[in-house]
Amino acid sequence: MDKTTDSAKPILYIKSGCGWCHEALAFFQQHSIELDVRNVNEHPAEMARMVDISGQTLTPTLEFGDFIVADFAVDELEAALKSRPDIAHTLGIQL
Repeated sequence: MDKTTDSAKPILYIKSGCGWCHEALAFFQQHSIELDVRNVNEHPAEMARMVDISGQTLTPTLEFGDFIVADFAVDELEAALKSRPDIAHTLGIQL
């Protein structure tokens, strides 16, 4: 059972062949978090959305409400979650 509801599902913007994206996907899978995964290479509208919310074109980029983490490695995501314990708690991640 996933720890998020469909209405509150985090969005992960990825690109095909992105090693950091694979690591991010594995991190979320390890924590049993269901994502809305959007490949920005395949969907120009998703790239436009990612640029709009993050101001950049690099992946992975996470969007969860007002919590945006752009162009991250897993350790950077963990640091961002530590700075927002409310988000970590909502996602069910203990750091």
